[in-house]
Amino acid sequence: MNQGQGQERLPVAAPRGRLAAVAFQWRILLFAAVILLVLFLAARHNPAFVLGIVLFVLGILISVILHEAGHFLTAKKFGMKATQFFVGFGPTLWSTVRGETEYGVKALPFGAFVRITGMTTMDEVDPEDEPRSMRNKPAWQRAIVMVAGSFMHFALAFVLLLILAVGIGQANDNTTTIGSVSPCVPASLKAFDQGSCADNRGAAPAKSAGIKPGDKIIAIDGKPVHNWVQLGTAIRARPAGQPMAVTVVRDGQELTLHATPKTVPGRSGSYLGIGDAVIFTRSNPIAGLTFAGSAFGQVLTGSAEAVAKLPAALPDLFAKDRSKTPAGNVSSMVGAADIAGQAVASGGGWKYSVSDLLLILISINIFIGAVNLLPLLPLDGGHLAVIFYERIRAWLARLRGKPDPGLVDLQKLVPVSVGVFVLLIGLGVLLMAADIFNPVHLPQ
Repeated sequence: MNQGQGQERLPVAAPRGRLAAVAFQWRILLFAAVILLVLFLAARHNPAFVLGIVLFVLGILISVILHEAGHFLTAKKFGMKATQFFVGFGPTLWSTVRGETEYGVKALPFGAFVRITGMTTMDEVDPEDEPRSMRNKPAWQRAIVMVAGSFMHFALAFVLLLILAVGIGQANDNTTTIGSVSPCVPASLKAFDQGSCADNRGAAPAKSAGIKPGDKIIAIDGKPVHNWVQLGTAIRARPAGQPMAVTVVRDGQELTLHATPKTVPGRSGSYLGIGDAVIFTRSNPIAGLTFAGSAFGQVLTGSAEAVAKLPAALPDLFAKDRSKTPAGNVSSMVGAADIAGQAVASGGGWKYSVSDLLLILISINIFIGAVNLLPLLPLDGGHLAVIFYERIRAWLARLRGKPDPGLVDLQKLVPVSVGVFVLLIGLGVLLMAADIFNPVHLPQ
């Protein structure tokens, strides 16, 4: 009877399972459609902003794929069995099997994953696959596989820094080239800081003198100036209301213009009304390598400082002046995407946009690569710490004349892993909420 009843239920249960799977796929596709609709509507309002977000997301997706490729390639190199390499999560949109590995794309392009046989003692492995399981390989090979993900982040960041230095150029704003000319003399220090001409005190001296963007000032009253700092010092030192000679180079020709500096109430020194230009200077490959190494170290140090200051920054995440507090230096992927959109939408030329976008991706890759090596499960650094612990324990056992205790039972570490995971998710949600409801805006 039981068998008969079971046979009667099978035709009902199978369609239900298929219907549930179809419903789940439709929910995923609906979610993706909503995201595309939001991007489309936003693009109609500000296409450049959306372009920045899309380029940022593509950059992060490539970074994650390279991370997983690092694990995958090293695992294959050491003879480990890798059964899957997928981009995205959710229902499978496309897949193909090459050799023993299934490669594919899933519906939600929010990451990637690699499935390596027998990564831990908790994984079930067929007896015939056990010799090729990751846990059956030497510790040094397992360690390299674990480090390979972060290595790919670091390598990508270094290559992008090299491209930035050699292909686009390093931004230099300490020249005497004029980037902008103010139309007015601000009415107050506050108006000066905001770039406002409300209730102004007349035309700016630079505008009246005929100074134009692109001019390079080489002397003030006959005294040479070589950078923006020297130029600013020379201008502020000149008496307001007294004409001064401003020597500029325009289209290869040297011109002498005459300007009468004025003052802005609340601001010390004379005011001319000029803004600096950012000049991009390309480096040769050798200088580019030096720049990449130096900048990499600076970003890595800055990432460590940001993590150290994170507890102090949390109370200011929803502060009105967040950008002026330590909380302005931390954000989630949502905040980073928003800043990338702002950077592209801010204008100033393609070099500004590409340079800012690359610097954002570089910083994130270095940060993720470093954080991923922290000795905390479920991060790669946590698995690396377990491998080191196993080898130290085996060494101590040999000293005592005892057998190797073998692999660590990760089942005992599951509570710790879950705790760290919940903490990271909670922190991520908090940062995303702050970036959505109290975003950081780039200075204009």
